[in-house]
Amino acid sequence: MSLNVAVQMDPLDAINIAGDSTFALMLSAQARGHRLFHYGAEDLNYSAGRVWTRAHPVTVQRVAGDHFRFEAPVSLDLGADADVVLMRQDPPFDLGYITATHLLERIADRTLVVNDPASVRNAPEKVFVLDYPQFMPPTLVTRSLDEARAFLAVHGEIVIKPLHGNGGKAIFKVGRDGANLSSLIEVFNTAWREPHMVQAFLPSVAAGDKRIVLVDGEVAGAINRIPGEGEIRSNLAVGGSAAKTELTAREQEICAVLGPELKQRGLLFVGIDVIGGEWLTEINVTSPTGIVAIDRFNGTDTAALIWQAIERRVAERN
Repeated sequence: MSLNVAVQMDPLDAINIAGDSTFALMLSAQARGHRLFHYGAEDLNYSAGRVWTRAHPVTVQRVAGDHFRFEAPVSLDLGADADVVLMRQDPPFDLGYITATHLLERIADRTLVVNDPASVRNAPEKVFVLDYPQFMPPTLVTRSLDEARAFLAVHGEIVIKPLHGNGGKAIFKVGRDGANLSSLIEVFNTAWREPHMVQAFLPSVAAGDKRIVLVDGEVAGAINRIPGEGEIRSNLAVGGSAAKTELTAREQEICAVLGPELKQRGLLFVGIDVIGGEWLTEINVTSPTGIVAIDRFNGTDTAALIWQAIERRVAERN
């Protein structure tokens, strides 16, 4: 099966090919005989039921500084000329991102969009996870300083982060004395109109924040991300380091509960974050990462598993 694959992502010249999950997916697709097209979310157009874009046919190779070659751009009808759209632009999950999901939803009955655009729109990372309070640490969603103070009084130490943040950005720990809590809430309320996420601080984060990847509802692998010196954030993008890991019984339970729902929603490639082997903090569906590190430690081929799931879905449609 040879597929036309349109990859909606950020500029290719800016990615780190050593660890970028989208690049790994593109390499795997090309090796399987699929034809790749690259475009940005800002290039989408709609009229009279058609969604199209100016896209570059592209080939990729794992050569730093010479990792992609564009052909002359073409007008690509995503509902008629593409078999698969990979929606892989990085967050933030803003109105531009949301608009792209609305446009791609118009062609999702004809072209497989991964992940499903309506499901992505309805399941942002720190909101979707609220469906599973039994697995979450104590959590408050608020813009209120008084509510944050009351939460701090109960839990002693807390973490504040943007509800739609990504990559470990703007995450702050507040100690028992509440120093800077009012300033932080003031800054957050100025920067973001939506509420913010406040959670009990988990000391077990020092031992790592596990990224578990699920493909079509099944566990494909995991890595443990360990915070750098003096950090509470374990994201690789902010200096965390990766280590080989296994799933705890609690993590296996979490995945068993989430898996069927992810599959039903058309969320084929998902990365969940679990702290201390037991606390679910995020369900990443917009542009999950981590497969390169997982494969490096485990000798697996997660990109191939993702393409097998995609090819099954396409075959079921035909």
